[in-house]
Amino acid sequence: MTKKVRVRFAPSPTGPLHIGGVRTALFNYLFAKKHKGDFILRIEDTDQNRYVEGAEQYIIDALNWCNIPFDEGPGKEGNYGPYRQSNRKDLYKKYAETLIASGHAYYAFDASERLDFHRQAHEEKGKTFIYNYHNRLKLYNSLSLTPEETKEKLDSGEDFVIRFKTPQDTELHLTDMIRGDIKIDTNTLDDKVLFKSDGMPTYHLANIVDDHLMEITHVIRGEEWLPSLALHQQLYEAFGWDAPKFAHLPLIMKPVGKGKLSKRDGEKMGFPVFPLTWKESVGYREAGYFPEAVINFLALLGWNPGTEREIFSLDELVTAFSLERVNKSGARFDPDKTKWYNQQYMQAKDNSLLVNAFMLDLKTKGVDLPKDKNNAEYVQQVVSLIKERATFVHEFWELGNYFFFTPETYDDKAVKKQWKEDTAGIMTQLLSRLEGITDFSSENLETQVKQWITEKELSFGKVMPPLRLVIVGEMKGPHIFHIMALIGQTDCIDRIKKAISIL
Repeated sequence: MTKKVRVRFAPSPTGPLHIGGVRTALFNYLFAKKHKGDFILRIEDTDQNRYVEGAEQYIIDALNWCNIPFDEGPGKEGNYGPYRQSNRKDLYKKYAETLIASGHAYYAFDASERLDFHRQAHEEKGKTFIYNYHNRLKLYNSLSLTPEETKEKLDSGEDFVIRFKTPQDTELHLTDMIRGDIKIDTNTLDDKVLFKSDGMPTYHLANIVDDHLMEITHVIRGEEWLPSLALHQQLYEAFGWDAPKFAHLPLIMKPVGKGKLSKRDGEKMGFPVFPLTWKESVGYREAGYFPEAVINFLALLGWNPGTEREIFSLDELVTAFSLERVNKSGARFDPDKTKWYNQQYMQAKDNSLLVNAFMLDLKTKGVDLPKDKNNAEYVQQVVSLIKERATFVHEFWELGNYFFFTPETYDDKAVKKQWKEDTAGIMTQLLSRLEGITDFSSENLETQVKQWITEKELSFGKVMPPLRLVIVGEMKGPHIFHIMALIGQTDCIDRIKKAISIL
């Protein structure tokens, strides 16, 4: 019988969740949902010195905002909890002792000063110090000491660590779902620390024990954990457990230059690297991105659907996703492309969904909406006219502020270019025509004004640009007759009169 797919996202609560971490969570989520499996959140907080208050809640909030919530985890207890490693610490010691009993691990009592001395001695000879088969019998551990000496040290409470005993002269054959077969010579590996005398396991031991007890079937994690694969595979074998399948995701690279994407890149180039705001670093949510756009661009960072298609809903991503199409090489982050995604989602969104966000923005700016109009309906009409030029909702104000107030000033450059000696006279004549129009719809306005221009034997250049200038205050905005129809006859007439008196 095939085991139910169970994957986990296991961040450390040492600060905000980086966008690379969100992508790891997303790929786990997509894989789980595609195979009708479970997506688990496990908080790896064994390193209490680096624990940051609020980081765990931030991780949960970020996953929820991205619409990739976990099925089991803190606050959503399943049958495999607790889901914080600090609440599981009593579990690990017996597993470490099992490895000692089976000869796969040993106690080491080397003081850090002694290890530093060995490192320095190696460096002076141009070598690298590795604690493994070639020197462990010369060091201070239960392999070089008698059983009586070891027991005496443990009984006296001397500090120790438990190290994994890496086999000598062995070739490991590892399999990664993305990278294929990997061969490793065990003589190049060190005897990693699994457990410390403070009663806490290292990442390696806790990770393997938890994945086994939580029945994790696939470990999908970042490329930075690839060097740990050899140890993790050996630990599964040492315990006599079936190992999960492993997949190591490519790094997200800087937009420019070498190396992986960092917080500093975002600060330097002005784009978010966190899903939500953390202290002084603005997140994607607060920068005005839609969660669907963030998920869409992250999915295509390192995964290729096999077609030219770029826009996918979350459900479509679940259907299309496969680890076989994840790239081996790093994916370069493109800040402009992330904006493009947001713009695509902006254009596809129903205007009514954008209205509430824009009305909140108007409220914070202290804008009084027209008394004679249905506010939501009016704002929705404004949005329909300006949204195609926008990437974010917060740009609506800059693109359409003239819908909410009469211009107080006029763009100097535009005034010099458009406002000639005869313009005031032409605008005064146009006023008379506008005052007599009963159907102030965009189509009728356009017909009437163009007819009037033809009758007066004027050029369109003498009328249309100055008309936009007096209505908008500058040379921007959608179709001028759409603007005029929306702000209404009274407002248009007042704006033209005001401009004539000022200009």
